[in-house]
Amino acid sequence: MSKYQLIATTPMGLEAVLARELKNLGYVDQVVENGRVTFYGDEKDICITNIWLRTAGRILVKLGEFEARTFDDLFEGTKALPWTQWIPQLGEFPVDGRSHKSMLSSVPACQGIVKKAIVEKMKQRYNTEWFPESGPRYVVEVTLLNDIATLTLDTTGAGLHKRGYRKVATEAPLRESLAAAMILLSRWQPERPLYDPFCGSGTIPIEAAMIGWNVAPGLKRSFNAEGWTNLPAEMWEEAREEAYDLIKDDVPLNIVGSDIDQEAVDIALTAAKNAGFSKDLKLELSPVSDISPQGEYGCIITNPPYGERIGSYEEVERVSRQLGKVAKRLRNWSHFIISPNKNFETLFERRADKKRKLFNGQIECTFYQYFGPLPPR
Repeated sequence: MSKYQLIATTPMGLEAVLARELKNLGYVDQVVENGRVTFYGDEKDICITNIWLRTAGRILVKLGEFEARTFDDLFEGTKALPWTQWIPQLGEFPVDGRSHKSMLSSVPACQGIVKKAIVEKMKQRYNTEWFPESGPRYVVEVTLLNDIATLTLDTTGAGLHKRGYRKVATEAPLRESLAAAMILLSRWQPERPLYDPFCGSGTIPIEAAMIGWNVAPGLKRSFNAEGWTNLPAEMWEEAREEAYDLIKDDVPLNIVGSDIDQEAVDIALTAAKNAGFSKDLKLELSPVSDISPQGEYGCIITNPPYGERIGSYEEVERVSRQLGKVAKRLRNWSHFIISPNKNFETLFERRADKKRKLFNGQIECTFYQYFGPLPPR
């Protein structure tokens, strides 16, 4: 099998978390950039990274990169790339595009040029004038940044945050990949209790359970590249079998989520069942003021509601103050809270030990980290 440049995309602020995930999977030769980590792998690695990465958005195959200041540059540079090594005669190949700080600023025009160049390349290879595009889907992406064009193929399809267990969600749900990142940043381990007092759809407890049992997040979903001719079904099947063998479902979990909204708790219970954790997670109805987490040296990891799920700023303040009171009761616990509230530390009545800028969708947030004592050895 050949080695390719692969790109794992991720939201801004999570690049280092994703890079660590890749290193833990054995991909040490990597380049970290804004919103992406480039690494090297073969066809099997495309399967492995799609199935295993928790904080990535998509896995792209990098076909080429070149300077493109004119449409002729873009056409010739695109046509020179090895499209027919990937796209078969019947393949469907829509083109997506983005442009930033580049002379070629019209995205629709750039998409049209790239499509035309690929068609010309395929005409030479397949000796035909017409392509029905009735076969497997190969999404091409052209990204122009500072007059440099990067051409990729999307192996993933629907974003990797879509694990498949969340059929219905509360308003403004936390993305699964962001929830996983919060847990990984906390360095929580499954022998420690974990509590989410604003569990909503149950995303943080479920992602923690998957991490605790080493369940690959993409194990039960499908990917664009499963229909590709050079990634046969046996390759995907082998990668999934290897992932199933690595599950540690004998590890006891002490993970609890609660919410003041009964509908949210019901949604979370259904999601936990879909994910295979209905008997291993505790999800209950409770206001944050009444929670009483069990165990020592645990972690509160939570996304307090704001915006759609909570009304006035006064209510946001009240929730933040309640979390501060909980922290005073649980002095040997660690607390990890994501919030867009710039005044959070004042309301919590404690300066964070560490802060990190993250994005919950389009909302700029801060991940406030309060470290309690570690469990004694």
